[in-house]
Amino acid sequence: MSNNVMLSFVKLGQEYPEKRAAAERAEDFAEIANRYAAPDAEAQASRCSQCGVPYCSTHCPLHNHIPDWLRLTAEGRLREAYELSNATSTMPEICGRICPQDRLCEGNCVIEFSGHGAVTIGSVEKYITDTAWAEGWVEPVAVGPDRGQSVGIIGAGPAGLTTAELLRARGYEVHVYDRYDRMGGLLTYGIPGFKLEKPIVERRVKRLEEAGIIFHHSFEVGRDATLEELRRHHDAVLIATGVYKTRGLKAPGVGTGGVVEALDYLTASNRKGFGDAVPAYDDGSLNAAGKNVVVVGGGDTAMDCVRTAIRQGATSVRCLYRRDRANMPGSQREVKNAEEEGVEFVWLAGPHAFHGDETVTGVQVAKMRLGEPDASGRRAPEPDPGADYRIDADLVIKALGFDAEDLPKLFEAPELSVTRWGTIRVDHRTMQTSLEGVFAAGDIVRGASLVVWAIRDGRDVAERMHLFLRDKAKAAAAAGAARGAVAA
Repeated sequence: MSNNVMLSFVKLGQEYPEKRAAAERAEDFAEIANRYAAPDAEAQASRCSQCGVPYCSTHCPLHNHIPDWLRLTAEGRLREAYELSNATSTMPEICGRICPQDRLCEGNCVIEFSGHGAVTIGSVEKYITDTAWAEGWVEPVAVGPDRGQSVGIIGAGPAGLTTAELLRARGYEVHVYDRYDRMGGLLTYGIPGFKLEKPIVERRVKRLEEAGIIFHHSFEVGRDATLEELRRHHDAVLIATGVYKTRGLKAPGVGTGGVVEALDYLTASNRKGFGDAVPAYDDGSLNAAGKNVVVVGGGDTAMDCVRTAIRQGATSVRCLYRRDRANMPGSQREVKNAEEEGVEFVWLAGPHAFHGDETVTGVQVAKMRLGEPDASGRRAPEPDPGADYRIDADLVIKALGFDAEDLPKLFEAPELSVTRWGTIRVDHRTMQTSLEGVFAAGDIVRGASLVVWAIRDGRDVAERMHLFLRDKAKAAAAAGAARGAVAA
């Protein structure tokens, strides 16, 4: 095909890969849609208008070369499309699955503005790299000559894994330390399989293991080693732990049994999917089967919880969100998927109190209304006096977002500087913390954010760490030469 296959949006409509029927997909944790067949992917890629200023790329945190790999896909040059996609992203098939494209690349597609429907960028991205894995085009990490320096990375989420890959490619010895028994962070334990099947993550981790990256499982900094001990062991250290402290909810009865944290709930479900022994799942504590479930929150984690509860066989699933649909932070596509699967959304509603003695039996719901804009510019929710009502609940899941843990205390590093939000303070030019040779990236710096931003931060910090290590090696060589000259 030649370049004239492009611009077909004027005659070809937008079509995403077909989703499985809601009743069918609610029975399992498999992804809800298959990837494109080749003719469909090529046709949808050909809808791209090949903009001179591609808003899709500029609104992608990774600045992926989207129009270029869409053109290559449309022309049937799929291996070249994969290589170009892989040039800017360490996990393109993962981003294709879990990025909120409706808020990023597709939401800023020029033909979307013209009323023709955005190019299905995420689905094409997923198709490209899934095909590359199937065809054997995904090559081993090309490891550079040994530099004689080592790096310790705390956290095996997307930021840590990205940094590990890029520094290993430069020839550094790389050790990754993670508190969990499997690598991947929230990709493994926080995101359900219906959005990201776990073999997709496992094959990425295996590729890094085969490159010689050393993974230390079930390793907690502060328990198994202090931060200072890791600093002495490595030439540079990266903190990429993410943020795992659940935001609190103040309401009478919040400590009642059956009121649980979102991450505990999702981790239990994912562990069960791996075949692990999960006592809290088996005894019903973290299992929605046969229960009236209420999820509090309106972000992507809340969407993961409600859709997981449906698959576990909940009797009913309601999502309480204190703002309206237009103001929720979660993906609108996820809301639609959840509604199709049987989730009821209760807008302008928040928990006022939790009923029950030892175990929760209901939620007292405060009806809300939108008042004046808050500091972020969004209209702040406020209670509507006298409009409370009660709904039954056997399981309440708090999905209100995440904050940073107290890392200076956990890591036994009181000199590690943090912001008033508990995130690690860095020099944004060097990405270095208050401790020399200790860097930080991802959510632990920017706060709870998107996987694609973590990958971008990992890419950036790998470059900064390389410059630091290069200068450190030069300084050591110069000092060695000086000592030799004095001895002579």
